[in-house]
Amino acid sequence: MINQPYQPTQVMGQQANAQVQGTAYKIGNGAPSMSPTPGMVSPSSTSVPPLVSSGSPMTPTGTVVTTTAPQFEQSYIENILRLNLGKFGTFYMTYEGNKEWNARIFQGIIEAAGRDHIIISDPKTGRRIMLLMVNFDYATFDEPLLYQYPGVIGNYPQAPSRR
Repeated sequence: MINQPYQPTQVMGQQANAQVQGTAYKIGNGAPSMSPTPGMVSPSSTSVPPLVSSGSPMTPTGTVVTTTAPQFEQSYIENILRLNLGKFGTFYMTYEGNKEWNARIFQGIIEAAGRDHIIISDPKTGRRIMLLMVNFDYATFDEPLLYQYPGVIGNYPQAPSRR
């Protein structure tokens, strides 16, 4: 015996309206039609919602609350390194599972810093090295670093003077 797939019978128009209580249907195509409830905008309304940039808060009446974006970067290693481009540093890296060398030390001038990498250059040879942040342990510098703490708006702090 071959089993036939289940196929429900379609009920349209007045018959469907009688079967589903409390729901109004348009006669003809059987599509549901809901009358707007208080606080609901009808589809035939010509009002257009205001243009809002992503993340801007709105009041319940639909007005956009304008906010000013903070003028500082968050305190991530790559942002601190970007503030200190051109400075000479020593970078300590660990490479797990490497039988030849587990840890390495690189020295060079910071040329660029991204979310997942640092590019340094050796001032003696001019050779550039890209270091992955996943291997980064820490860095040392022989001069003061520029650093802007998150939440402080204004000019970057000046390097402290040595007495």
